[in-house]
Amino acid sequence: MSLAEEGARVYSDRKVNYFETLRENLDTYSKCFLVHADNVGSLQMQQIRASIRGRAEILMGKNTMIRKAMRDHVEKNPTIEPLIELMRGNVGMVFTNDDLVEIRDLVIANKKPAPARVNAIAPVDVFVPPGPTGQGPEKTSFFQALSIATKINRGMIEILKEVHLIKEGEKVGASEAALLNMLGISPFAYSLKVTKVFDNGTIFSPAVLDITDEDVLSKFAAGVANIACVSLAIGFPTAASVGHSIINGFRNLLAVAAECEDITFKEAESMKAFLADPSAFAAAAPAAAAADAAPAAAEVKEESESSSAGGGFDMFD
Repeated sequence: MSLAEEGARVYSDRKVNYFETLRENLDTYSKCFLVHADNVGSLQMQQIRASIRGRAEILMGKNTMIRKAMRDHVEKNPTIEPLIELMRGNVGMVFTNDDLVEIRDLVIANKKPAPARVNAIAPVDVFVPPGPTGQGPEKTSFFQALSIATKINRGMIEILKEVHLIKEGEKVGASEAALLNMLGISPFAYSLKVTKVFDNGTIFSPAVLDITDEDVLSKFAAGVANIACVSLAIGFPTAASVGHSIINGFRNLLAVAAECEDITFKEAESMKAFLADPSAFAAAAPAAAAADAAPAAAEVKEESESSSAGGGFDMFD
């Protein structure tokens, strides 16, 4: 067998093994993350695998091979069909049956600092702090070209104030990259980036994993309030608005009773009494407060006397 034939046989065996591994993972695990592996090295990938060992499996590979394996397997496992067209770019899969939030946090926790490379897209804003740079006066023109205010202090260039050098989403220019490398600043940190979540045939954004019970309740309460407002505005009763309608109707009845002396009912009597003599209620309020305070003061006094008596008994016993 020639060397070329031997190489073709080895490649074919690896391809078959890869297909088998992918199909086994698709059948074993009901959930997975789609992750981008841009700027992630092999050592970092090994560390991520080690952090999730026993709880999840990472599988990378050629997109064409992955799509072909999925199309061949979709008849046996129809839930994987939404994944097929998402397998594009430098993408991989993290399979798991464990808690999605915990596995997501483990995957993205392993970050490695990286220098700014020319034409790279900045994932975060980059700031250069004020202070000494360790560079001699001959570099002054370089800082001036970037519109960075500096001064010479003890024979070294010092940046006067913080500089917003690169905005998030912008490409890193040659001058910016040179400055950051010269200052020894590695502004970026890379890890696997979760782009989509697959759960039993459903695809959704990873942002959904951060939704809490409080978020759901607040959104539900806001929706109920909107329904109540619309129902009241158009005069159409609903479960959300009926309570408001009853209260509004009761207020109308109180208003009618206040205007008509001949109309009264139990709930309106106290209102009419207040309207007839507001000063009586104003005088009654301090008296009621004093009456409530008196028993409390008596209890405090009794506790104090009891404590004093008990203390004397112990002293002379």
